[in-house]
Amino acid sequence: MLVLLVLLFLIVALVGYLIGVYNGLVRVRAAVKLAWSNIDVLLVQRHDELPKLVEVCRQYMRYEADTLDRVMRARAGVDAARSSGNPGSLGAAERELRSGLNGLYAVAENYPQLKASEPFRHLQERISGLETALADRREVYNDAVNTNNVRIDAFPDVLVARLGEFPPAQLLHFQADQKSDVDLSAAFSR
Repeated sequence: MLVLLVLLFLIVALVGYLIGVYNGLVRVRAAVKLAWSNIDVLLVQRHDELPKLVEVCRQYMRYEADTLDRVMRARAGVDAARSSGNPGSLGAAERELRSGLNGLYAVAENYPQLKASEPFRHLQERISGLETALADRREVYNDAVNTNNVRIDAFPDVLVARLGEFPPAQLLHFQADQKSDVDLSAAFSR
């Protein structure tokens, strides 16, 4: 009888432990989704600001349509990558957008009235702030992904992760030039 009680206690303890592991894995998976959602919010905000910047520039840059179109194509690429939820394609699209923005800011140097206009300066500051916030959110996302991936690979969590179908999450990789904010001062100091 005592052996049966001890065995029952061990089974209940094991089931309780497995439930705790499972719930922990659910929490780290949810943290990854939340971190991605936070990036998504900022990408949408930046997505909404870029047409305003392009329109302000268009009013001054009558002959720079290629530069403005490049920024808008890159914006569409980031939006498509964001919608797909694929961190790899988002990294490539971000590289194109950053390049387009740097080109836009460099061309804007030739238009003193544009640089002096309040809407342009405001949008520059807004987009720069969003870039900084995105860099912070990327770090939070990658931390959450790392926690998730370590948990699903560590014993004994790996057993529950395989049974519960917890796949690894993909880190959001950016090249060195994408890890820093768009350098507006360099673009305008020529």
